[in-house]
Amino acid sequence: MSNTEERKYWLAWSQISGIGPILLQRLQQHFGNLETAWKAGPGELRKVEGLGFQTLEKIVQQKSRLNPEQLLTQHQQANPLFWTPADPEYPQLLREIPSPPPLLYYRGEVDLQENSGEKPLVGIVGTRQPTEYGIKWTRQISTALAKNGFTVVSGMAEGIDTESHAAAMKAGGRTIAVVGTGVDVIYPHKNRDLYKQILTSGIVISEYPARTAPNRTHFPRRNRIIAGLSRALLVMEAPIKSGALITATYSNEFGRDVYALPGRIDDQPSQGCLKLISQGAGLINQELSELLIMLGAIPQIDIETPIVKSVPIPNLPPELQQVIDTLSIDALSFDFIIQKTGMDAGLVSSSLLQLELMGLVTQLPGMRYQKC
Repeated sequence: MSNTEERKYWLAWSQISGIGPILLQRLQQHFGNLETAWKAGPGELRKVEGLGFQTLEKIVQQKSRLNPEQLLTQHQQANPLFWTPADPEYPQLLREIPSPPPLLYYRGEVDLQENSGEKPLVGIVGTRQPTEYGIKWTRQISTALAKNGFTVVSGMAEGIDTESHAAAMKAGGRTIAVVGTGVDVIYPHKNRDLYKQILTSGIVISEYPARTAPNRTHFPRRNRIIAGLSRALLVMEAPIKSGALITATYSNEFGRDVYALPGRIDDQPSQGCLKLISQGAGLINQELSELLIMLGAIPQIDIETPIVKSVPIPNLPPELQQVIDTLSIDALSFDFIIQKTGMDAGLVSSSLLQLELMGLVTQLPGMRYQKC
């Protein structure tokens, strides 16, 4: 099936109330593709985990009023630029999370190396009301990341987000703004100049269509996209009830590394960061070269590039092949691997151990695994 054929069904399914990203994943996994799911009868649809009677009723009613072909044509008039998981350009790291956005709208200058995972992305989040301390370190770290080839991901909100985007671009780097509105809506409006600059030095992305206005429920949801896109998340300053902590929770669930900027124990803007550090988040300190090495970058110094030999992958039994096909160079949690493979936990554990003994897989702290 062509990408164009399948993407119209991603769009059509996303218009049905009660069908969110997780149910869409289940539909695709159950039927193999969303066109087959669309054409399935109620009896077949009832076999999909999580589809209750009320949701099934909505599907039957709403499907009869939708024509996927016409819907795609109409939708593209207002939203010419968007990806679905059926498109090869869809960000690879987002495919790996349990709730990838069925539609991802974008504006700006696309870099396909970011989408494929070849170019590393690091998220930076924090409070909308940072102190001078938080602003100083956000600027320094964003600048260092940009100069070392990282793309900075944030949410274009006031405060830490704004500082991280601006500093990365000032250093000549790229940045990605994940917004909770349509990609054509500037929020907050005071960031209109920043928005225009991002369109020339990166992209603005959203799971919401054009002209979607700000809505308080959208912003916590968009935080999973920031976490999903980023190989690691840096939390600069965050009070206990900060949205940045929601992003950090998503990052932990997705098997991403989380780092936090420490502050004084009586500083309100640092309480969330101190909580993250007490729960095992990495510590951001003044040795930024150490942080860059931890994030996989080599600071810009003159050294010989080592020659790395890849491990050849032999012919594997089906269950081992299924597990290793799920893994990537980024660490994934044990639970996530079970979910992606659909295999029994004991079989996944046994397969991972065998792959580790063969030198094909590495286990990291926290029951996370990655390809060698």
